[in-house]
Amino acid sequence: MLFRKQKRILFSTTAIHTPKSKQHTADPPNFKTDTPNLKTHQQIADEVSKTLITSDLKSLKTTSLIQNLQPLITHLILSNPNLKTQTCLDFFQILQQKQTPICPKHHLVSHLILICRLVKVRNFSLAIFFLKSVATDENLKYPFSLLASQIRVCCNEAKVSVKVIDMLFRIYSDENMFEKADETFEYMKENSWKINERSCIIYLLALKRSGQIESCLGFFLRMLEPGVVNVSFYSLAIVVDILCKRGEIKRAKDLMAELSGRGVKPNIVCYNSLLEAHAKKGNFVEVDEILNRVNKEGLDCNVATYTLLIDGFSNFGRIEEAERVFKEMNEKGVNGDLYLYTSIINGNCRVGNMKRAFDLFDECVERGLEPNAHTYGALINGLCKAGQMKAADFLLNEMQSKGIEVNVVIINTLMDGYCKKGLLDEALKMQVVLEKKGLQLDVYTYNTIACGLCKSNRIEEAKRFLYSMVEKGVSPNTVTYTTLIDIHCKDGYLVEARRLLCEMENKGVKPSTVTYNAIIDGYSKKGTMKEAHKLRDEMEGKGMAIDVYTFTSLMHGHCVYGKLDSAFELFAEMLKRGVVPNIITYTALISGLSREGRSDEAFRLYDELIEVGLTPDDSLYSSLVGSLHSSKPC
Repeated sequence: MLFRKQKRILFSTTAIHTPKSKQHTADPPNFKTDTPNLKTHQQIADEVSKTLITSDLKSLKTTSLIQNLQPLITHLILSNPNLKTQTCLDFFQILQQKQTPICPKHHLVSHLILICRLVKVRNFSLAIFFLKSVATDENLKYPFSLLASQIRVCCNEAKVSVKVIDMLFRIYSDENMFEKADETFEYMKENSWKINERSCIIYLLALKRSGQIESCLGFFLRMLEPGVVNVSFYSLAIVVDILCKRGEIKRAKDLMAELSGRGVKPNIVCYNSLLEAHAKKGNFVEVDEILNRVNKEGLDCNVATYTLLIDGFSNFGRIEEAERVFKEMNEKGVNGDLYLYTSIINGNCRVGNMKRAFDLFDECVERGLEPNAHTYGALINGLCKAGQMKAADFLLNEMQSKGIEVNVVIINTLMDGYCKKGLLDEALKMQVVLEKKGLQLDVYTYNTIACGLCKSNRIEEAKRFLYSMVEKGVSPNTVTYTTLIDIHCKDGYLVEARRLLCEMENKGVKPSTVTYNAIIDGYSKKGTMKEAHKLRDEMEGKGMAIDVYTFTSLMHGHCVYGKLDSAFELFAEMLKRGVVPNIITYTALISGLSREGRSDEAFRLYDELIEVGLTPDDSLYSSLVGSLHSSKPC
């Protein structure tokens, strides 16, 4: 109730301004020196103050004392030490109800007197509330220099002035008024004030949120100047995290070492940032070194540490190590939260350990943790990869029955699962579910359905579907363009495929190895080997590694058109580069040899593929049989 009353005060005071044409930001009068008829003003102020102390507020409203109070008298009343702060607030409200005009100059002084009084009685939340109104008001636009000088006049006591200006620093930071925040910091530094680290942290985080990373790092270096801020590991952790996310891990380590030498010991949050950066890169040697350092420093790993380690190991398929970390956490008595359980569940789902994933899910529920959309999403993804679509659909219904909203990612996962099982109609039903929930189809939805249509040989539908995506304003990505290029190549429209390749690059969408392989395969099947090789050179010129599919497409093209020597030159190059041939590679070469009647060489290659552990298919057997019938006489 008090807060609502106070809020009304704020709105009423900030609403009474002079017309915009008359507004100005000139310095308000210094009520200590601008004092004509001071005796009369003081007498009136004393009389009003006495009434406020001895009578109730209702009686004051009916008196003529406050009908035309001059601003100076108002200031004297609000400054009266004999009045309680709440009484001053109530008096200020009465003035607004009487609609006593307050020009911007006196508006500021009145507020600052109240703010300083509130700070003295440690009512900081309301003090910030009032200070924010004068600091951020677009109509008033007080410069910081004016606010700072008037705060020091109105507050009288140095420690109160310091506190109010510190509050101002926080307000500017929260409101992203970075120039004024910077000016405030410099003002405090110039006055040799010890600046509160928590206020600096608010500024650091505001700069970070706004993406002004360089400014954030620069400000931290200013904090480190001697005698300015007592920097602790809290500020350090913010900066270390920023540097790690930018990939500047060495710089983060050097900073930690420097501050450790100054007596600021990094906490586990700092080390977590380093661990996460290395784990994401799969650099687990460094991860072990950091963990050893953590142990040496006597720090305890927290649940965030274990979560990022489990994530790191899981992302690289090292589920045994992820499980080892999970076991260690339990042995040390650290209680896993929902994020950790979701992480270990997701790790097991990725490698197909669905039984273990469901056991962990049950354990999570038994511990009183409520699974969310991410938890269910991990399980649904695992089931879809395993082709268990009925179980995935059951989980979808279960999560909805618990009031957990289905998101686009889960729908896309189910669509992909149905498409891979050849259940395209079920996938299209999921599209209807998506639209009924008011969710927008994203590029992944379109790509998934288009790929499903292609696999079902519904090529024209896939093409139309992807072009409709562009019409609806969804930007195509690499997969979209690659799918369209592959469709046009299979249809023999190589000019259109080439045009799409140029278009995607012009729009800043980078082609992948798969993109180039699709168009190289198209040219190879047409026998246009010069263009195919030109594309291979273009691909390598962009720093892209050619893989087994690139080599196989080129070899297949040469074999089909009787250029076996060129095909085997590519095969030799492929082996030299350490690219391992697959069954399609051997089939292309054996088919080429068979057509030429070179059955001895064909069977020699067949023996080789058996030795490397590949399993021949029916088309390869047919080629071998054909080679026997077309063998040239000795």
